[in-house]
Amino acid sequence: MRKRLIRIVAGGVVLAVAMILRLENPLLDLAIYLVSYIIVGWDVVFKAVKNIFRGRVFDENFLMSIATIGAFFVGEYPEGVAVMLFYLVGETFQSYAVDRSRKSIAELMDIRPDYANVKHGEELVKTDPDDVKIGDIIVIKAGERIPLDGRVIEGSSMVDTSALTGESVPREITVGSELLSGCINISGVITAEVQKEFSESTVSKILDLVENASSKKSKSEQFITRFARYYTPVVVGLAVLLAVIPPLVIQGAAFSDWIYRALAFLVVSCPCALVVSIPLSFFGGIGGASRNGILIKGSNYLEALAQTEIVVFDKTGTLTKGVFNVQEIHAEQMPEQDLLELTAYAESYSNHPISLSLKRAYSKDIDNSRISDVEELSGFGVKATVDGKRVSAGNKKLMERLGIPCAADDLGGTVVHVAVDNSYAGYIVIADELKEDAIKAIRELKAANIRQTVMLTGDNESAAQKAAKALGLDKYYANLLPADKVARLEELYNEKTAKGKLAFIGDGINDAPVLARADIGIAMGGLGSDAAIEAADVVIMTDEPSKIASAIRVAKKTLGIARQNTIFSLGVKIAVLILSAMGLASLWWAVFADVGVTVIAVLNSFRALAIKKI
Repeated sequence: MRKRLIRIVAGGVVLAVAMILRLENPLLDLAIYLVSYIIVGWDVVFKAVKNIFRGRVFDENFLMSIATIGAFFVGEYPEGVAVMLFYLVGETFQSYAVDRSRKSIAELMDIRPDYANVKHGEELVKTDPDDVKIGDIIVIKAGERIPLDGRVIEGSSMVDTSALTGESVPREITVGSELLSGCINISGVITAEVQKEFSESTVSKILDLVENASSKKSKSEQFITRFARYYTPVVVGLAVLLAVIPPLVIQGAAFSDWIYRALAFLVVSCPCALVVSIPLSFFGGIGGASRNGILIKGSNYLEALAQTEIVVFDKTGTLTKGVFNVQEIHAEQMPEQDLLELTAYAESYSNHPISLSLKRAYSKDIDNSRISDVEELSGFGVKATVDGKRVSAGNKKLMERLGIPCAADDLGGTVVHVAVDNSYAGYIVIADELKEDAIKAIRELKAANIRQTVMLTGDNESAAQKAAKALGLDKYYANLLPADKVARLEELYNEKTAKGKLAFIGDGINDAPVLARADIGIAMGGLGSDAAIEAADVVIMTDEPSKIASAIRVAKKTLGIARQNTIFSLGVKIAVLILSAMGLASLWWAVFADVGVTVIAVLNSFRALAIKKI
């Protein structure tokens, strides 16, 4: 950047001197202009020649070289140098813009840890995170970045997760807490056991995701790439025809006049504004979203978000806290505590929120020697042998599958039916709480002109209806198995327009088939979830559903900026191309239509970078 600025100043000074002196000796006059031209344009001409030998003829370097060298041949020295000088100014400005957009991503890239303090006996050894193994004991001191995913085995502290989530409030961690790489330890010293190698850690996956985001181009970017490929050769051909045919056809027409027009035509035709500003807009949108804990895997997904018409939610862990509590126990053959004990033991191998709530309500240690023959039935429940008794715990569908009559499900929560030795033993009612942020999320989505908000859940009709009414959702579907959710999604596809998109938001673990089927799969609460980062197109790194509306706003703003740049750039260029062909626009006009339009478009693209903390 510094070298370019020196060249701009030096070339500009020499050009100004040449224009002021206006030497009578034509060779000396030409020599001074050539010095100025070489200072500002030698690398452009060199690149043009090099690209020609590589088979890439029609690029901006070629256009600028032909136009400026041609200006020298027709005696327009000042304009030839000025065109190249302002082109260099535009290139410098573009480089600055791209650097700024990269820095916005680089802020996230700073989450990569430099080292890990690995404990060997009583000694701490600074080690590259790539060399740390699973099971190693690491120590994270106050102010250090957590190098690998692990579990705290000693100490407590506050951890800054803002680089991953955009959240400004630190999280408290104690013994047993999960540690995520990339976060910063604020206060106490923590000792942790490494649970994942660096290549599989949260920070590594996020870095890979962000670094590769720019490779997935939007339709707008693909259009610009194809457009430039055909557009540039066409305008070069038109410029040649403009320079040659009119002097041969029109009586009294001078070749020098029409060559000048053709040169102006060439300068205008350079597609820099589009080629630079459109990708820059999308890159800026992705960078701005990432700073707010919204990871978008590519420009194509950013563009799809802007076209979203229907938003479909999973319920548990997405719209609700996923923290279930036992509200009621109804036993038919035994004391309530015995029913809870058998159910907690049967569910003890599962990490499903309902299972965790049962174990929490039981509140005693689980003796695994009492359990055998555990069988998980996806979408139904679980079977296990506890103290020699065959216990089946799950939803009403499980009881129907086993041919066991059971109580109704309209009890205002999630009902776990329990059968012991194929005889109905009772039920346990578990309720989940809505996230405080969920109502705000639905309200903001409607404000963003989302046509439908829909909830899909495996919960019973009563619990689903209660949640949908509280949230203000347009539709809900209850009692769904994972395969049923895909079927419902297919039905919802018929309710959007041809260009509209459907987004599904789930936890990224149990909803992988639906995330994959949706136009845009969004994983909620993806912090530390490998499945979320792998399965989704967009990852919301916090548990805030309202970030979805924020992501859509960012996408619409970015797409709007890209369209503005396209219309403005093409509009000005077409107008000046026509004026150039008619002889009404000089090379100075051409400079504005190329460099000036590029600078304005890049400045407009900066608005995509300027996304504040949401």
